Amino acid sequence: MKIPTALKHKPVIVVEDYENVDGRYAYKSDAKGLSLGLAQWNDRGKLDISAKVWRHTGEKWSRQSEELPLHRVLDLAILICRARFHFSEAYRYENFYDPDKPSIDRVGLQGDAMTVEVCTANERIDEDIKLFSQALSNDDELIGERLKALFRILQEMGY
Repeated sequence: MKIPTALKHKPVIVVEDYENVDGRYAYKSDAKGLSLGLAQWNDRGKLDISAKVWRHTGEKWSRQSEELPLHRVLDLAILICRARFHFSEAYRYENFYDPDKPSIDRVGLQGDAMTVEVCTANERIDEDIKLFSQALSNDDELIGERLKALFRILQEMGY
């Protein structure tokens, strides 16, 4: 299925067969494509690049398609990595985290830091964190494969 090019997001680099590799949803996903392109929120004279997940209902392109600035995509990748690392050692705690120190990491970015922490404001955190840990474990092979691919690409780029 071809990603639309006549909408506000202007695709430049695309993955039009994403539905075939969308993790556990592969071959039955509504996420039909990914694209990097010119952001839909661009104003005259100001250009931003965004990443977009293109969803299709089977009849039309969905309004639930998501568009994110590239730095947010990378911030999400950082968050996934820190969470995965946390849960590799979380078995040491009764509820998968230290309630006295819910902070997992502070990742320095642009003169400040992104704080990664367990959401203790969630009144069901003790239950939800166990479910999250199980889901993360269930997807370990899918996530690990993508992290290894990302690692190889980053090495090729000299990082």
